[in-house]
Amino acid sequence: MELKADVAVVGAGAAGLSLALRLARPPSGAAELDTVLLAAPPGPARAAPRTWCFWEPAGGPYDEALAASWQRLRVHGRDGTAVTSAIAPLRYKMLRSDAFEELAGRRIAASGRVSRVEAAAERVTPTPGGSLVHARRADGGSVAVRARWVFDSRPLTRLPPARTTLLQHFRGWFVRTPRPVFDPSAVELMDFRTPQPARGLSFGYVLPVGPREALVEYTEFSRRVLGPAAYDRALRHYAQRVLGLAEYEITACEQGVIPMTDAGFVRRPAPGVFRIGACSGATRPSTGYTFSAVQRQAGAVASALHAGRHPLPPPPHSARARLMDAVLLHALDSGRVDGPAFFTRLFGRVPAPRLLRFLDGRTSLSEDLSIGAHAPVAAMLASALTLPFAPRRNLPAGAFPPPDTGAVHHAASA
Repeated sequence: MELKADVAVVGAGAAGLSLALRLARPPSGAAELDTVLLAAPPGPARAAPRTWCFWEPAGGPYDEALAASWQRLRVHGRDGTAVTSAIAPLRYKMLRSDAFEELAGRRIAASGRVSRVEAAAERVTPTPGGSLVHARRADGGSVAVRARWVFDSRPLTRLPPARTTLLQHFRGWFVRTPRPVFDPSAVELMDFRTPQPARGLSFGYVLPVGPREALVEYTEFSRRVLGPAAYDRALRHYAQRVLGLAEYEITACEQGVIPMTDAGFVRRPAPGVFRIGACSGATRPSTGYTFSAVQRQAGAVASALHAGRHPLPPPPHSARARLMDAVLLHALDSGRVDGPAFFTRLFGRVPAPRLLRFLDGRTSLSEDLSIGAHAPVAAMLASALTLPFAPRRNLPAGAFPPPDTGAVHHAASA
């Protein structure tokens, strides 16, 4: 079976669905594009359910599907000192992947401009005037999509070589308590009252969706992931010793790994074939957040296609942001910067809305410099001077697990 289209979107995660949504709703006067969305059928090729978090003003395009949103963020230092910040006019938003898929599916189906095909893409081969995407259905039947433009959002099985790669790896429990114990007005964004690893950092993360329900996670930034038992020990310690949860029921669990790397990602692996989402570098190296960059990228690609321009996806993050992230990663990995103290100091001294815009790469140079004044200048300068001499290396075999083994709560991406 062979289908023909102007555009083929490979993968129905955050990046693929976000692009398909924009192509399903062309602006007035724009040429209509025949689009095929290839979504992996249930099975090993489909990613596990996951949670994405991001910040934007109220009234966003996906607000009706949100699990919750908040206007206050809290950071706990290692000594227990709490910094709580209002982030208006922004809101910190929690979006579950199944709710996003259901919303996107309704909108795409109603448009009549995008055809969804449940098949797992296996390879993409160039052809005259475009490319051919070879895919396989759940029943074993083959499908081919011939398209002028192909946008591939499938996760990479191996990361590009980098000077520094830390893994943001985490395990989270959705918990329910018999009595009200959570503050549903604020997110516990980074709680450093956790045992810190010898290299890197760790923190707790709490997303309360009500006074008796929350997503409670343990997160590490380090070079290697942990075993399941180690995550559960860390979560029990955080839930019981730090949060003081005497009784709770675990209703669901999610786990994932997000690479935080200064690697260079290829956005056009072949003529007419483009990578989008996390596999194109949309994950912010210093934080692991991905969803907002995916939205910017999808908007830019759709605008180019609708205007008849070449649709090479723009770099998800500016050159200045990537350089700052590379220096910070190098400083954290080398141990020059104390991660918990660094992030606690930033949230304590920089107005939260400005800091969030900084983390999203939306600040001016003068704002970046003002925020940088609160960083450990000597340590960051030493890292900046030694960074150019650090060799780019591949991660050791097995250091980065297969990308479909868990859920991504910061974005991932996708």
